[in-house]
Amino acid sequence: MERIYKILPSFFQNIMISVFNFLAYRKRYGGKYKEYRKLFFANRGLSRKELLQFQKRRFKIFLEEAKANSQFYSDLYKNMIGEIEIEHIQKLPIIDKETLRNNIGTIIVNKKEKLMVSKTGGTTGKSLEVKYRAINMQERFAMLDDFRSRFGYELGKKTAWFSGKSLLVQNDLKKNRYWKTDYLHKVRYYSTFHIKQDYLKYYVEDLIKFQPEYMVGFPSTMLEIANYGIKNKYNFPSGIIKAIFPTAESITPLMRVKIERFFKTKMYDQYASSEGAPFIFECIEGNLHLELQSGVFEVLDKNNKPANSGRLVVTSFTTEATPLIRYDIGDSVVLEDSNKICSCGNNNPMVKKINGRIDDYVYSPETGKINLGNISNTLKGTFGIQNFQVVQDELNRITIYLVVDKNSYSGVSESIFLKNWRERVGNKMDVKLIYKKSISVEASGKYRMVKNNIKKIMNDQT
Repeated sequence: MERIYKILPSFFQNIMISVFNFLAYRKRYGGKYKEYRKLFFANRGLSRKELLQFQKRRFKIFLEEAKANSQFYSDLYKNMIGEIEIEHIQKLPIIDKETLRNNIGTIIVNKKEKLMVSKTGGTTGKSLEVKYRAINMQERFAMLDDFRSRFGYELGKKTAWFSGKSLLVQNDLKKNRYWKTDYLHKVRYYSTFHIKQDYLKYYVEDLIKFQPEYMVGFPSTMLEIANYGIKNKYNFPSGIIKAIFPTAESITPLMRVKIERFFKTKMYDQYASSEGAPFIFECIEGNLHLELQSGVFEVLDKNNKPANSGRLVVTSFTTEATPLIRYDIGDSVVLEDSNKICSCGNNNPMVKKINGRIDDYVYSPETGKINLGNISNTLKGTFGIQNFQVVQDELNRITIYLVVDKNSYSGVSESIFLKNWRERVGNKMDVKLIYKKSISVEASGKYRMVKNNIKKIMNDQT
């Protein structure tokens, strides 16, 4: 099929994409999908007490199912006496990514039904294949679509999508056509593998021509397009895009400001994972909410004690085929005051900040961890830096790769940029700047601002 796709004219490639999506959507939006949509719509007004009761019931069923059908969890919990209620979840061991990866064969449940496969992104260099029951996949899409529908989105609305799909052929590049279109569902897939200064003009102009109602996907790609549009004084039409839904990557305040400024709309964030982490959704008031109907969220300090700020450990109710129970997802969050109530009507607990992947930091022996938000702010006061990526391979050294506009970048901007970094990492660390024409995305199509390669060193020290 791939060979056939590559030799077909673009129109028929688009037809193939439309047919492929139609078949995939039959699985995602079939079965109990509509039933779940009705349920989540009806549950929008649940009180905090009702949400916690729902979560408690679901946890009990989920845990018993995992013990009965997963060899790994059956062995892990065999010495535990009696039932574990959600109030005593801390009695269960925490599972990290390496444990999940090394035991995936025995973690996946023993059921006769055909399971759906999902592969995690390879930005860490290690991909992971998990499996879903069709009913769980339908529930996840129903929950996600219920969130997006609050801003008017439904499948079939005209959408610009930026993800790791590799759909272009050589003829597309010759014609400066960096997208493919699903005619049936009105989705245009823009390549995230060709985000270069020489090509961004075509992205901006086609988006203006296409006039999508919604944008979904990697915010780093949207940022590159927005930066180009702002710099080159493109006037994106007002009122066209109703909402933007970023996926897969953490967003910083600066990213949000620039994307919303150029596309003249609001961005509404979400959190989940390919492994099946429970959802965190942003509401119309700009607040993030834990979705208790999707799982259990624990925020723990370095001693595994509950904390207001710390690493996120999750139990996800929609992972019956590959159960995630007290799974250390590798991200960290800061919780909002538990007594604070959002005016949007969503009574789920609120999150003040998602710090994103714990790996997405630079570590300085002098100042400690510098998170993604602080790293992105090193651009403040500078001009002409189009993109940068920081790589840390040693405790006392970082290498920063920069793509700059030679017409506006100067020694002054370099000095300010280095000063900003010195304020964060101190004066002892070796900071090396390397100028490049472009910075490559990962094999998955995602862009990484930070590549932290000293995680093992950090773990050994702690």
